[in-house]
Amino acid sequence: MSAKLHPPRKPSSPPPNPLPSLIQTPSGLALLELQGTINLPHSKDGQPLKDVEIGKIDFPDYVPDAEGSAWMKRVHMYVGQHQRLTGEVKKLPKAIAVIRRRENKVLENSAGMYMEEGENLEIVEIVKYKIMFSNRPEPVGTANAP
Repeated sequence: MSAKLHPPRKPSSPPPNPLPSLIQTPSGLALLELQGTINLPHSKDGQPLKDVEIGKIDFPDYVPDAEGSAWMKRVHMYVGQHQRLTGEVKKLPKAIAVIRRRENKVLENSAGMYMEEGENLEIVEIVKYKIMFSNRPEPVGTANAP
């Protein structure tokens, strides 16, 4: 099986999306790498609860319009009000393309109008960074959690 890959399209306004946006660093999109498991709360019947906040990410050293990448050396992720993970932002050795399936479109060429056939994919975004948390969480008081 094969699929055609298309460059990202530039819509006039971003389409509405009910899913949460990807994690963004101050310099763009990033992957989140955790060394471990996140245990989400479950309801009485054993189903995972919906709309549970896993954590909040904070870049304490980031200063807008500042040059350099010193801010990448420290990032915090607060899990609930009592735990903090400390990590760093790392540039990926190779960028990763995020792709999605695209509906077939009606196109036009010199022979006239025609409908695309087969599987069509489009590039949604290029990810160049990852946020890596490799240490155990440390306890914090509720006064320190943002």
